[in-house]
Amino acid sequence: MAIRQLRMREDEILRKQCKEVKKFDEKLGILLDDMYDTMTKAEGVGLAAPQVGILKRVVVIDIGEGKIELINPEIIETSGTQKGAEGCLSFPGLFGEVERPNYVKVKAQDRTGRWFIAEGEELLARAICHECDHLNGHVFTEKVTKYLDN
Repeated sequence: MAIRQLRMREDEILRKQCKEVKKFDEKLGILLDDMYDTMTKAEGVGLAAPQVGILKRVVVIDIGEGKIELINPEIIETSGTQKGAEGCLSFPGLFGEVERPNYVKVKAQDRTGRWFIAEGEELLARAICHECDHLNGHVFTEKVTKYLDN
């Protein structure tokens, strides 16, 4: 697969709303594979399509427990809160404290278009929320309560 170029900080694509995926084809599979390889090479735990210049509702996550692919994700339930350090592959070297839900339930489609429900707590909940924010044109710096030294 290919390593795609990451969009950085002030790139306007990071502030745009992504479009729903309607076509579940080989091109989508290539995008998902490329995104996963790009995320892994950059040593990240999540990556959203706008971070590689694609305005589609596509996310990949791996917090060390295996690959998760979320297409057209919709957060349908959250509970609790957690505060913790957060960074972003599009903002290298920048870390800040962000408050997120401690639990999240998301409805999404897989690469074949089949709907499923995924749940996550702690780091996985944080990653899902962070990546879904990207799909809506939001970046983590909007939620930072204080910046941290790295």
